[in-house]
Amino acid sequence: MEMKKRITLELRNRAPEKVTELVLDNCRSSNGEIEGLNESFKELEFLSMANVELTSLARLPTLSKLRKLELSDNIISGGLEVLAEKCPNLTYLNLSGNKIKDLSTVEALQNLKNLKSLDLFNCEITNLEDYRESVFELLHQITYLDGFDQEDNEAPDSEEEEDEEGDEDDEEDEDEAGPPGEYEEDDDEDDGGSDLGEGEEEEEEVGLSYLMKEEIQDEEDDDDYIEEKGDEEEEGVQGEKRKRDPEDEGEEEDD
Repeated sequence: MEMKKRITLELRNRAPEKVTELVLDNCRSSNGEIEGLNESFKELEFLSMANVELTSLARLPTLSKLRKLELSDNIISGGLEVLAEKCPNLTYLNLSGNKIKDLSTVEALQNLKNLKSLDLFNCEITNLEDYRESVFELLHQITYLDGFDQEDNEAPDSEEEEDEEGDEDDEEDEDEAGPPGEYEEDDDEDDGGSDLGEGEEEEEEVGLSYLMKEEIQDEEDDDDYIEEKGDEEEEGVQGEKRKRDPEDEGEEEDD
């Protein structure tokens, strides 16, 4: 009784429209329902009501966004058809430890088109011959039964599934951030910058060789200048000699 009061008080103190996960395990239901759990929990995605003495799902509120439902260790024996109406987006359903005996009871789950994982462990139905083959044949949409697929591969943990979903979201965010072409253009610009740097180095090398050639040319010009100067001096000497020769001749005649 104290557990029931505590759960009811907790439900009343929380804003139901903001709740996405709710665990009510070991609470005691009354007439097939838990007081305080109603359709106002419209954002609820995960609900666990293990060992709450549920005998029927007839009074389960409509939870259109619910994806995972834990109903293990209750007294449910049928009436599963209401799940397709009240929780149409279920992907995971745990009914282990209930009173489900026949394939006809499970057949009602065919309308849960998004159901991927079903757990019937510790139900009497598991004692049927070819139980697994029969359920997989009856429910084509499911991938895992009692935690394993048809090839006996174990189902991933819930945390791994969330990580995979997170990775997909990250990839979508990267795609939204911009097409790869933008980054390629940036790379091209960087390459252009590096080419420009190489060009500058070449210009520096050309400039250096050009200066060296200029120095060589200057030296050659200096040599030409020296030679020209030497020629001028020789011509001056020869002129002097020519000037002196008549004088010498005059002196010889005087003698």
